[in-house]
Amino acid sequence: MSYILVLYYSRYGATADMARHVARGVEEAGLEARLRTVPEISAECEAVAPAVPDSGAPYVTLEDVQHCAGLALGSPTRFGNMAAPLKYFLDSTSSLWMQGALINKPAGVFTSTSSLHGGQETTLMSMMIPLLHHGMMIVGLPYSEADLLQTQAGGTPYGPSHVAGANNDHPFTDGEKRLCQALGRRLATTARALS
Repeated sequence: MSYILVLYYSRYGATADMARHVARGVEEAGLEARLRTVPEISAECEAVAPAVPDSGAPYVTLEDVQHCAGLALGSPTRFGNMAAPLKYFLDSTSSLWMQGALINKPAGVFTSTSSLHGGQETTLMSMMIPLLHHGMMIVGLPYSEADLLQTQAGGTPYGPSHVAGANNDHPFTDGEKRLCQALGRRLATTARALS
């Protein structure tokens, strides 16, 4: 069995923290979690990022995506949509689409927002669209996850979410952490069942 790719963009660290919780859930279910990120983009010109980021996960490659058994995709919200660096990378995956490389692989999404009603669900859905075009099978969170019924912070059936606060100073709730881990476990379990 291969690995679950946990691919994210994070500007202030909250989405990166979520990615680590998702990865923990993947590994609890017995699969390898491969954490990867994407570089910043520039509105002025195509900037050249260093081959290795200063800190955090390595940058993703098309090969990372092609050979994964499943994908967890995470982004902060940007006006109810995924952040531009993640969208920019996804726009570069046409060669994988033409090969059908991701068809029938499970995928899930997660997000972080500054406010409770900051576009969590629309951001999650915006990330699902390219995954559906790739033929991936979307894995959400069922209401058997009790934290969905009790959340006063993040958490949706579309995928885990976190309310980071305007200054990124809200700590993760235990429920938010558990929902991230639940997504990771569900992706790993589904990937194993589909293999």
